[in-house]
Amino acid sequence: MLWLLFVLVTAIHADLCQPDAENAFKVRLSLRTALGDKAYAWDTNEEYLFKAMVAFSMRRVPNREATEISHVLLCNVTQRVSFWFVVTDPSRNHTLPAVEVQSAIRMNRNRINNAFFLNDQTLEFLRIPSTLAPPTDPSVPIWIIIFGVVFCIVIVATMLLILSGIRQRRRSASLEFLQISGTRESLTSLGASCLTSCLHGAPTSNL
Repeated sequence: MLWLLFVLVTAIHADLCQPDAENAFKVRLSLRTALGDKAYAWDTNEEYLFKAMVAFSMRRVPNREATEISHVLLCNVTQRVSFWFVVTDPSRNHTLPAVEVQSAIRMNRNRINNAFFLNDQTLEFLRIPSTLAPPTDPSVPIWIIIFGVVFCIVIVATMLLILSGIRQRRRSASLEFLQISGTRESLTSLGASCLTSCLHGAPTSNL
C-alpha cells in the first residue's frame, strides 16, 4: 500500500514538474566559470540547499508562510548543470503561480546567489529578470561634492565681479581722459581765436 502511494505521489510530482510546464522555471549554473578550480560538484546536497533557499524565499511572500522544502520540485537535472523547478501547493495539488515565485526569487536573489557563491550571471533563472545591483556608496562623501560645487560657483562669481569692476574702471578712465582732452582742445581753440582777434583788431603804426 505504501509502495503504491509512493508511486502515485512520484507520478503526480513528475506531472507537475516538466520542462516548459506552466509555472516552471529553468535554472542554469556555471560553477566552473564562477569558481574555477574551486568549483564544487552539484549533487543531492546542493539540490536540497537550492530547495531550501526557494522555500525560504516563498515563506516571505504573504499567505505562503507554510511553504516547505518538500513543496519545491526539481526535474530534468543535467550534469552541465541545469534543471527545472516548480513550487507546489499540496493542499490543492497544483503549482503556485509563476508571478508569485518570480517575485519571491527576485526579492531574495542576493541571498540565493550568496548561498552558492555565485552571481546573476553564473546562477541564471532564465525566466526571471536579474536583480538590480545595489547602489554603491560614492568614494567621496556627497557633502564634499556639494561643497566643491558651491565653492567653484563662488570663485567664478567673484572673478566675474572683479573683471567687471576692472572693465568698468577702465571705461570710466577712458571717458575721463576723453573729457579732459576735449576740454584742452576747446581751451586751445578759444585761445587761438582770441589771439587772432587781438592781432586783427590792433592799429597799425604809421611809418
